Amino acid sequence: MRQELSETVSSEPIIAPTTGQGIDPANPHELSPSLYNQDLAPTTRQGRSWNAYSIFTLWANDVHSLGNYAFAIGLFALGMSAGQILGALGIGAVLLFALLNFSGFMGEKTGVPFPVMSRIAFGINGAQIPALIRGAVAIAWFGIQTYLASQVLSVMVIAVAPGAAGLQDSSFLGLNTLGWICFVTLWVLQLIIVSYGMEMIRKYEAFAGPVILVTFLALAIWMLIESGFSISLSTGETKTGGAMWASMFGAAALWVSIYGTFVLNFCDFTRGAQSKKSIVKGNFFGIPLNMLFFGAIVVVLTGTQFSINGTIITSPSDVVSAIPNTFLLLLASAALLVLTIAVNLMANFVAPTYALTNLFPKKLNFRSAAMISGVIGLVILPWNLYNSPEIINYFLGGLGALLGPLFGIIMADYWLIRKARINVMDLYRTNPEGTYFFTRGVNYRAVGALVISSVIALVLAFVPALHVVGSFAWFLGSGAGAIAYLALAKRQHDLADIDGEPIAVAPTH
Repeated sequence: MRQELSETVSSEPIIAPTTGQGIDPANPHELSPSLYNQDLAPTTRQGRSWNAYSIFTLWANDVHSLGNYAFAIGLFALGMSAGQILGALGIGAVLLFALLNFSGFMGEKTGVPFPVMSRIAFGINGAQIPALIRGAVAIAWFGIQTYLASQVLSVMVIAVAPGAAGLQDSSFLGLNTLGWICFVTLWVLQLIIVSYGMEMIRKYEAFAGPVILVTFLALAIWMLIESGFSISLSTGETKTGGAMWASMFGAAALWVSIYGTFVLNFCDFTRGAQSKKSIVKGNFFGIPLNMLFFGAIVVVLTGTQFSINGTIITSPSDVVSAIPNTFLLLLASAALLVLTIAVNLMANFVAPTYALTNLFPKKLNFRSAAMISGVIGLVILPWNLYNSPEIINYFLGGLGALLGPLFGIIMADYWLIRKARINVMDLYRTNPEGTYFFTRGVNYRAVGALVISSVIALVLAFVPALHVVGSFAWFLGSGAGAIAYLALAKRQHDLADIDGEPIAVAPTH
């Protein structure tokens, strides 16, 4: 028989008096200090500040990242017409809208970050596996994205002070002096923002979102004027029939796979969401509508440039670099820096910070874990990673291929096995009778499903003969993870649905 339970004794959230890592000295709820601290605790419903606009600005920044522009412009170069590109982005947007709603609802209901969410399927100890995989991918890309942003800053510095170009003549550990100065500057700036927690990240995203949208709209208008309002809607002969549909669905699948990281840990953000309605509304304006706007910008920037001189740009930075006025060039470059930092914070900084906090909850909080994440992002010398195709393709590509299976397992467990009935209190207990203790804290059925589906995902990623379905690798990996887990998972018929309000903390972290 199902249970509808709550350990809350009043309608008002009860915040336990705290010492040390946040556990009441009397510990009436039998929490384990190896599983609970102020940053891993569920958030109270009262005081949640992520509304529809906050979620919309997440996507306003992320969708318009330079990497996404490079991907969409690449479709133009591969022979897809403007209509086909918009169609592919539209299909991908609909799929993403659905996936992100399901993923976001999990955070809104439970109020817990991704590593704690992972305890539901993998067990209180087994959750380290998905948390560390997600964190490792993110921490490497944090360093790489910071390095790429520092390259933009270097160009800006030389534009203002040409003499600074001389600093590029000397180098240390593979990076020239000017590069070091720009990298460390942006690295410190991001650490300062993150040190103030998730609320500061929310405010930064809210600031950056409109800046990005206005900047790209201005670039598109400028290119329209430059081309005399002439837009080439294709580069020549376009695909038709079956080849066209295969290209469109392949591009849509790749578009979704770009967000394979974000759909996994979206709960890190929606744990602060005010309601499911705010998630749906923010996702609707941020995903389908914003992606169509993004597609229109891609078509205008690429089509006008092709109309002007028959060349295909590779990134909006190509357009920015062609701006003849130095002040406007600096302004546009500054907007690209704001954008890159916004994307880096949300996509690559939050996940490893929570992963480290989950690994050492007695020692680390959000701020100290963020500092360690930043230091790792520096000491790995990310410019060397970026210049090593083997590491990019095999190490990061291999880890990235595992994200699909993880998503399939976690979603299948939450929505199909447990039917969204979660005992939040047991996520922080080491009681062997607890819901998520399994075998010594590990759900080996989930681990087994991960091993099986990971083999499939890695084969799809690295066997050349299977590259014909490579565009759909994330979906195939997710499906394999879900099916393997549904086949192995143990069914429970007395699922308790207990909220975490008695041990929740105000969502200020």
